Amino acid sequence: MKAAVNQIYGSPDVLQICRIPKPAPKAGEVLIQVHATTVGRTDSCALRAQPFFMRFVSGLRRPKHTILGLDFAGTVEAVGDAATQFTPGDRVFGLTPDGHGAHAEYLCMPEDGPIALMPSGLQFEQAVLGEGAWYADTYLNAFQLKPDHKILIYGASGAIGIAAVQLSKYYGAEVTAVVAERHLNLARSLGADRVIDYTAEDFTKINERFDFVLDAAGKTTFFRCNRLLKSTGAFSATDLGPWGQNIFLELWSSISGNHRVVFPMPKSSKALVEFLRVRMESGDLRAIIDKRYALEDIADAYRYVETGEKTGIVLIYMQ
Repeated sequence: MKAAVNQIYGSPDVLQICRIPKPAPKAGEVLIQVHATTVGRTDSCALRAQPFFMRFVSGLRRPKHTILGLDFAGTVEAVGDAATQFTPGDRVFGLTPDGHGAHAEYLCMPEDGPIALMPSGLQFEQAVLGEGAWYADTYLNAFQLKPDHKILIYGASGAIGIAAVQLSKYYGAEVTAVVAERHLNLARSLGADRVIDYTAEDFTKINERFDFVLDAAGKTTFFRCNRLLKSTGAFSATDLGPWGQNIFLELWSSISGNHRVVFPMPKSSKALVEFLRVRMESGDLRAIIDKRYALEDIADAYRYVETGEKTGIVLIYMQ
């Protein structure tokens, strides 16, 4: 099978399209023929091993896992012994348990892992929204978002931000989306109650207070957004922040008891993917595809993601 392989850390130039043996499912696993996957910020950080301390988990000198890719949608080709939840031919989607392995034509997954049947009638490329929705729902659950809450989402045009707007509306919250001018109509179409063009006005100076502020782009800070929060409000971000400040701010928030900053660590599960399946079936959640690349051109997909200008999902399809 073909796979995008990175034997060393580095820029997208280190990626090579290689032919490697097709995996065989072990007991309790299913073999999936991958039809669609994505490249996101998680993959880009893993490729470059940034921040550096990631190497203590992913491999100090060289990566332990040389095939990246978190999102997948495809077809079950075979099942291992004692695997009973899926049958060959099933159309499935999900998240790789360890955040790697989907940038290949075939992938083995534990059947009790974060994998579910795709909603009927959905195309494969419409089902690879797991990574953005996974992060978004993690933060919204950390906020304990409820119908009477007001949330501001900065960077509401990326994969996480787009999912956060849609899921916030599902939870019944009032949503203010902050995006660039070219994304105003997109944010409105996702259900945002108010849309702010950050290129035309400083969103931190609006005369409004929120229960929660989510930096879905990882490009602002708690100190800049603090004045937007109600006295009991909380801030979270999808990035460590300058000098890793968000980790220390969350620690201080916990010690002081004010809980002004929350920085949850996402954990994938079958329950999460089943939740996403139901949300897609009901129309509460849909994928927004920015660009599509063949697996052979995956390095270009990484380069585009690293511009920080993508809208929604950067899709990789298998030929």
